[in-house]
Amino acid sequence: MNIKAFFIAAFALLVWLSGCKQTSTDYQQKANNPEFMHAGVRRITDIIRHDIFAPPISSRIYVYSAVAAYEALVPGFPTYQSLAGQLNGLTPGPKPEDGKEYCYPLASVNAQLIVGKQLVFSEGDVEELKEKIFEDFQKMNMPQEVYDRSMAYGEAVAKHILTWSKKDNYAQIRSAPKFTIDVESPARWRPTPPAYGDALEPHWPEIRPWVMDSASQFKGDPPVPFSTDKKSDFYKQALEVHDIVNAKNPENEATAWYWDDNPFAMEVSGHVAFAKKKISPGGHWMNIVGHACRKANADIIHSAEAYVKVACAIADGFIACWDTKYKTNLIRPESYINQYIDQNWQPLIQTPPFPEHTSGHSTISMASAAVLTGLFGDNFSFTDSTELEFGIEPRTFPSFNKAAEEVGVSRLYGGIHYRRGNECGLKCGNEVGQFVLAELKTRK
Repeated sequence: MNIKAFFIAAFALLVWLSGCKQTSTDYQQKANNPEFMHAGVRRITDIIRHDIFAPPISSRIYVYSAVAAYEALVPGFPTYQSLAGQLNGLTPGPKPEDGKEYCYPLASVNAQLIVGKQLVFSEGDVEELKEKIFEDFQKMNMPQEVYDRSMAYGEAVAKHILTWSKKDNYAQIRSAPKFTIDVESPARWRPTPPAYGDALEPHWPEIRPWVMDSASQFKGDPPVPFSTDKKSDFYKQALEVHDIVNAKNPENEATAWYWDDNPFAMEVSGHVAFAKKKISPGGHWMNIVGHACRKANADIIHSAEAYVKVACAIADGFIACWDTKYKTNLIRPESYINQYIDQNWQPLIQTPPFPEHTSGHSTISMASAAVLTGLFGDNFSFTDSTELEFGIEPRTFPSFNKAAEEVGVSRLYGGIHYRRGNECGLKCGNEVGQFVLAELKTRK
């Protein structure tokens, strides 16, 4: 080759290289960052909160998106195993192509967000949201073919999970009959102010559970026998709610507001009613998972494991609780107190639109606490800043169980549950959480 031809070839090679995307050699290490997992869950929470989904429905969104995230991530971690064959109805999903390189954290986040968005926006034509999280992956300068292959794999896993989700009976109960209010029995639930809303999700026990065998596998203990006699235990427990709220204890009130977590609380101004966009009970505990993972320096697969197990406990906890709620169909403290004790009394926080027994927040909180204790240990102290965005200062707890116990008593302080409804919810939640922890095997 003469000198002229050599320089022409060298110049052409230089031009070609300058037009190529520069790839990094450490992108896999950068991608194995648990903050991507936390950011994905947070994104799901933001979407749920914006669109005001009821707590049981929110739990369904969380669990399917968490399963998708875990299943798309697990092929990159040989000591972990799929949940196929363990979760009710979940069959083995798509497999990565042998001999090909993938960025599994990228696939995981893509699967997580595809499922979350589809479940939220399944009834409307919504423009696909652009996610900054994918820009962060692109900045790692991984080879384009690895990026594209990983995104495609995440999408394939998401489609598999969405197909599975369509067989859980959710679509069928959308058109199920409304709950019939029993106007004959004074012990039964009736709508409460200010919205006087219809009973929320009365057919939720018909949803396919995730780990439990059936909605009635864990039955909540029965409520105190109904009575209007002033000497009866039922009257006394209602009077306790009345007196606690009227005492206006600042510490008790702060606890009630901290755990309010009512995504459909209504503000009424004149003739206008509008909803406050608060985080749901399940969303609060998914946020606590993030706090725990960060404190424990959990890597991305350990974080995915924690999210998916807690999400399953929350989702099954709602099914078990709702089964008890609509079987007992018990009157709320607000209705009982107004009729038999003080017609002008109001609870501190707003009564949600479904029967009293048992407490849903107590149930799913202790279910979450049981799983988190199993994963991170007892006496694992943590600081929860979930409510900071709502103007409430963070709280520090010595353990997950202590946090769940505070949730239970907060419903008494808020005036929306009897003491027994909270205690029975905590007990049932612990049973659900322990079952999920024992049955769901993530590690080989």
